[in-house]
Amino acid sequence: MFAVPCHHAQSLNNFRRALYCRFLARLRKIAEGAKAISDESIDSISADHLRCAKQLGFSDIQLSKLLKGTPSEDDVRTKRKELSIKPFVKQIDTLAAEYPAQTNYLYCTYHAMESDIEGEAKGGFVVLGNGAYRIGSSVEFDWCAVSAIRTLRDLGKRAIMVNYNPETVSTDYDECDQLYFEELSRERVMDIYEQENIEGVIVSVGGQIPQNLAVPLADAGVKIMGTPASMIDNAEDRWQFSAMCDRIGVQQPAWKELADTKSALEFAVDVGYPVLVRPSYVLSGAAMNVAHTAEQLTAFLSLAEDVSADKPVVISKFIEGAREIEMDAVAHNGKVVAAAIHEHIENAGVHSGDATLLLPPQDITNYTRCRVEEMTRKIAKELNISGPFNAQFICKGSDVLVIECNLRASRSFPFVSKTMGVDFIEAATKVMMGESYSDLNLPQLGERNRPAEYVGCKAPMFSFTRLRGADPVLGVEMASTGEVACFGADKHEAFLKALLSTGFKIPEKNVLMSFHESLQDDMIHSAWSLHEMGYNIYATAATHEFLASRQVPSTLAYFPDERDREPNVATLLRKKEIER
Repeated sequence: MFAVPCHHAQSLNNFRRALYCRFLARLRKIAEGAKAISDESIDSISADHLRCAKQLGFSDIQLSKLLKGTPSEDDVRTKRKELSIKPFVKQIDTLAAEYPAQTNYLYCTYHAMESDIEGEAKGGFVVLGNGAYRIGSSVEFDWCAVSAIRTLRDLGKRAIMVNYNPETVSTDYDECDQLYFEELSRERVMDIYEQENIEGVIVSVGGQIPQNLAVPLADAGVKIMGTPASMIDNAEDRWQFSAMCDRIGVQQPAWKELADTKSALEFAVDVGYPVLVRPSYVLSGAAMNVAHTAEQLTAFLSLAEDVSADKPVVISKFIEGAREIEMDAVAHNGKVVAAAIHEHIENAGVHSGDATLLLPPQDITNYTRCRVEEMTRKIAKELNISGPFNAQFICKGSDVLVIECNLRASRSFPFVSKTMGVDFIEAATKVMMGESYSDLNLPQLGERNRPAEYVGCKAPMFSFTRLRGADPVLGVEMASTGEVACFGADKHEAFLKALLSTGFKIPEKNVLMSFHESLQDDMIHSAWSLHEMGYNIYATAATHEFLASRQVPSTLAYFPDERDREPNVATLLRKKEIER
């Protein structure tokens, strides 16, 4: 807080009022522009009116919805190109106008009379970045994009980056030949594609946003490098992928496409709860939920339909107590040329971005591993994959089931590449460019114990303590905001190093235990180990009672909502009698 003289306060209020009025005036201009456009048709709108609409910021798809007769986005694009209404390419002035700026920092605008780029388009290849950092899409994908750019340049190819996040390495001026600070949309990518006379676009290294553009761009005539867009659609579309797995004999959990709520509820009764609701074309498990009751299923289906829009929503049986295994790989014309299997420490049901990974896998049998490799071969061949991909499996008993397959780099590709000692994205880029990758020592399907000298462990980091009211319970929708990776002589050392690197502190004296009855048989062994190590165990009511029945000493601690009873969990934490 600070104090200012009254006349200064009045000036500040006047400034705020003027600022608000300025923004409101801009918004009113946009609203008036939308109203004026709605009175026009694609045939009647003039060049001046269409140019004004673009200067106001209306995209082609927005204009298609505003104009009479609801023309398509391509109709609007064709119309403005006929009227010679195209965005100009300008350089970002990095020298504050003191000297002429000669940079490869570019952007597109309709508020110009000419472009700053002179001469003929030089061609090259566009790499689409991952956009803003957020849960599910962060620096892991930027690492992949940078690796792709560097490989292109090493191959003598002109590399053009499209991304709108200045925080990334991919938007450093010296990483690429041409850099566009631009939105990742179909319209803008096509503008750049035509402006630069691009030879092809790489959509498989920037996460889900570029991946979602594959089909729209291919339909518009853009050349997608690597795996065909139609195959990307087959993998992203839950119904098509599940139907394909049935057709080629790849085992998966029982599933059904959502036709209506009634049939979904009937399916859940037939296979038994819990069931998993899975939308198509989503990032980090958005709107993916495990339903344990009919009421939950009804609510989750509504949410999934809102997120997935016109794409299919699939319901599948959720396998409880299963282990999850991932395959990060590169394929060439449907044949796997690089592969790395890693396992989750947590049981299935925790999003892969929130899970703790071990590479090479430590606790899966050769039978399970062979089944995973066999299914990976079938999927890669059927989808004719050329480039990076990630497949996820669950195993329980003798069952090994595929969950999904993403025909793009996953967020674990940097971890896998560093642990294996070979850049998977370099290999994938060479595959997509039709170049030789024989100089790379790529791990193959069936190869065991690589690396042999150490174990890699990737652990997630969370921000629950910084977000009041955040639910710290993990699920199928991603929640982590960072990760660390460490190497160790064995899985225990690697896991402990990774855990400590996330900020976890090893308790010195006291620990608190509180677990669900379904976990009692597993947790009793850990509780006894803690007791043998000399820790004082505090436990909430049901846990305390169970531990006592199994001769494990513990002290009863009351839940925080039992404020008048001590020892209370909240008090113990506040006084730091329990380390956290």
